[in-house]
Amino acid sequence: MQLLIERKVSFEIIEYLKVKISPNDILGLSKKLKIPPRGFIRKGEADFKNNNLERFLLDDRKMAGAISEFPKIMERPIAVYGEKAIIGRPSEKVLSLLI
Repeated sequence: MQLLIERKVSFEIIEYLKVKISPNDILGLSKKLKIPPRGFIRKGEADFKNNNLERFLLDDRKMAGAISEFPKIMERPIAVYGEKAIIGRPSEKVLSLLI
């Protein structure tokens, strides 16, 4: 966020831990990231392990449902700009969306 603030780029924060993201939104995010939902989850997260979500890794729709149900498993931050998205680690990667 600090990089965007310094460059005077306006942005919106979506607090997905407070506002549920639908499985369809997760699939849309997957398309923008150009990776399947299993590509932007945190397999070390307790919710992933404790709910046996590994069983959904090869089914994009079920994995999107799992992310919607257990949002802590999603990598963060994810920056979206138009039809593109990127996982913002390191944070400088976010700037590549603006080019």
